[in-house]
Amino acid sequence: MRVLIIDDDESMRYALGRAVRRLGFESLAAETAQEGLEKAIQQYIDAVFLDVRLPDCDGLTILPQLAEMPSRPEVIIITGAGDPDGAELAITNGAWDYIEKTASIQEITLTLKRALDFRRERVSARKGCPVRILRRDSIVGESPSLLRCLDQVAQCAQTDASVLITGETGTGKELFARAIHDNSSRAAHPFVVVDCAALPEHLVESMLFGHRKGAFTGADKDRLGLVQRADGGTLFLDEIGELPVLMQKAFLRVLQERKVRPLGSGEETRCDFRLVAATNKDIDKMVTTGAFRDDLLFRLRSFHIDLPSLHERKQDIRAIANAYLDKEYARTGLERKGCYSDFFDMLHDYDWPGNVRELLHALDHALAASINESCIFARHLPPQLRAKVTRNRVSPASAQNTQDTPEAACGVDLLWNHYSMEAEIPPLNTFRESVIQQAEARYLRGLMLSVNNSVREAIRISGLSQSRLYALLKKYGIATS
Repeated sequence: MRVLIIDDDESMRYALGRAVRRLGFESLAAETAQEGLEKAIQQYIDAVFLDVRLPDCDGLTILPQLAEMPSRPEVIIITGAGDPDGAELAITNGAWDYIEKTASIQEITLTLKRALDFRRERVSARKGCPVRILRRDSIVGESPSLLRCLDQVAQCAQTDASVLITGETGTGKELFARAIHDNSSRAAHPFVVVDCAALPEHLVESMLFGHRKGAFTGADKDRLGLVQRADGGTLFLDEIGELPVLMQKAFLRVLQERKVRPLGSGEETRCDFRLVAATNKDIDKMVTTGAFRDDLLFRLRSFHIDLPSLHERKQDIRAIANAYLDKEYARTGLERKGCYSDFFDMLHDYDWPGNVRELLHALDHALAASINESCIFARHLPPQLRAKVTRNRVSPASAQNTQDTPEAACGVDLLWNHYSMEAEIPPLNTFRESVIQQAEARYLRGLMLSVNNSVREAIRISGLSQSRLYALLKKYGIATS
């Protein structure tokens, strides 16, 4: 097995290299992060000793890149300056361990030995397991961060452990919950979705646990609860953070006992279900503020999958877009159109705060806007999206220095030349007002062009009131249609 040591301390590289060789393994050394990454690409690496304070960067920043290497080495962070936040960040980003250089060489060696023993065991287990094709309907992409999440899906699908899926709004938490169900032994049984944010507070208990006839006013017949409907299958609690605190206690007991007592009933009913929950909130912070029960969180988070935002996996955007467009063309029967390069450039350059959900809405807009044309251009994307990308493409430095460019200076210079031809130089206020008017006119023309003359969008982007916007457009003779 081969171990890579990335550390700028020559004596540390020597000591670690010697310890590695004593264990019978091959040792490679690198002084910088860049040199280490190059060696990890060129050769198959089983484990990495990674220093935090490197000459060219913080070692923790290259953890994701090391995780994306074909060999996917075990990474042991080793540092001379221990940092609790850094240790937590390292472990959550996949490091095997975080140890300080003050540890004995025996302790460091033992950590390496355990990491490599784990690696051997994992490789051996994979060789003995039959290859299974993971069902991942509607989960599109091949980025390393997405594939890591799919690996977790494959792992937890083989058990009945409760799973907590976290991630920003629109990252596809329900798709991953369904993938866990579809790849599990419960796939032939119900997958029941409960949107905790949409449950009426006065009916939460009845909807979850069911009720007997006459249990309350309006209960004219027995009704199964959503938990009972998931018997034999998977119960997916979306937006679990919205579950009322009083119901959290009741649901905790259901999780522990796997029994449900419907409202108005004196008997409990056994219910066999697998629980998957999801939230876009900081659930740990909710625990500290008392908004969420810590004992329920412990039960929910037997297995945790944290989904990446679309911004973190931009290389998947083209694949997602093409898959969705193909699906829509097949559904509507329309002929497949080509997409101009600027269309994908615009998709790539946008930040996607609404993640995949926002991307799909943008694609719907583009399909509608291009209905009578043979190709989809960036111009067919929503105006506010294009305006945001265009704004971001203008660097602050170039914006600050626009007065030095011929284009920006042209208007001011022409105005100055005009006044200097006169017998007297005008007062400063007069000159300033003329310059401001030129800038306003130029801004408004660009604004209306970028939003395709949509007054509503122009108001939103500019921050002007409707009456003020119309007054300025009239002042400078700019048409709105």
